[in-house]
Amino acid sequence: MIVGKVIGTLVSTRKLDNLVGSKFLIIESASNMGTDKRIVAVDQVGAGIGDYVLVALGSAARIGATREASIDAAVVGIIDDENDILLKY
Repeated sequence: MIVGKVIGTLVSTRKLDNLVGSKFLIIESASNMGTDKRIVAVDQVGAGIGDYVLVALGSAARIGATREASIDAAVVGIIDDENDILLKY
């Protein structure tokens, strides 16, 4: 699991049937998470641009999905107060 910030959304008009209705977010991971990458994650909790979020990766993302889906990253939590953690962007 990583901590990141939502920096945008992604629209996909053609996708697998089990992803129809899913919201895709672009997440910039905190540099102290061991990666400086941007990833696309399926939103499971209603996060928005500017929110700090928890992102599950790999099989944990698929297990947390509400339906069987081919996903590798899922937003599973919104961090209430980003001042409580040390984030470096």
